[in-house]
Amino acid sequence: MNVTFKNYSFTAFLCLVLFSCTSSKQKTNIEGTSDIYVIETEFGDMKIKLYDSTPKHRDNFKKLVADTFYNGTLFHRIIPGFMIQGGDPSSKTATAGQQLGAGNLSYTVGAEFVDSLIHKKGALAAARQGDNVNPKKSSSGSQFYIVQGAAVAKGTLAQIEKNINATRKRALAPVVFEDSLNIDLKNNFLRTRTNKQLDSARYFGLQLEDRLTTAFKGKEFKYSEKHIALYDSLGGAPHLDGAYTVFGEVVSGLNIIDSIANAKKDGGNRPLKDIKMIIKKL
Repeated sequence: MNVTFKNYSFTAFLCLVLFSCTSSKQKTNIEGTSDIYVIETEFGDMKIKLYDSTPKHRDNFKKLVADTFYNGTLFHRIIPGFMIQGGDPSSKTATAGQQLGAGNLSYTVGAEFVDSLIHKKGALAAARQGDNVNPKKSSSGSQFYIVQGAAVAKGTLAQIEKNINATRKRALAPVVFEDSLNIDLKNNFLRTRTNKQLDSARYFGLQLEDRLTTAFKGKEFKYSEKHIALYDSLGGAPHLDGAYTVFGEVVSGLNIIDSIANAKKDGGNRPLKDIKMIIKKL
């Protein structure tokens, strides 16, 4: 899901961006809120807490629960060591063996990425369509997943930090390079590269790189010591950090996630026996 540029030269990166421009805990970080809900299943109950720092997702979830939308829907996709997913409206009336996951509401919810909210075990996050059809990473109107996750190997978080920062820096590049203060520098880079004046192109390219680095300063993603400790103790799915909106967490009933994730399933990851849910506000 993340892209790393370690195999590309900066000049190649500049060209890609510039030509694109010119062509167009369970004491964790629980926050102060009274938004506590319970997901009832045949395996037991999970209490979840919604985050105030993702208000669009919080309010959307609250409305759906108030409308009893989720009652009778299924956990339709389970992957042990990864997550359990639900909220497909078509799952309410699904027949045995029917493929699920494509059902949705008529709207999406804009992404709300918060660096302090990570995909540790128990994280509640919004499902979404892939980047190829959803470049803004907007969330599904109703589908969500809860992370079961797995142990996180040493060195994984450092590499994920690099990947997230490379993606963020690339996203910032068009803004920096189209800034009126940098237009002449950008045009000189493109002109000298087109004319195969490689030394000059490198000279202008390094100046552009310096300006991009300066603009990116303070926007870097970095795991805190608390995050590292959480992943070390609970496990999770850190490869999703920075790409999917986390908007709550399970504060009681982590073992229920395990029970659901380990249920027998078919080749499409749908449980062989329907696992229905009811969600209520406490």
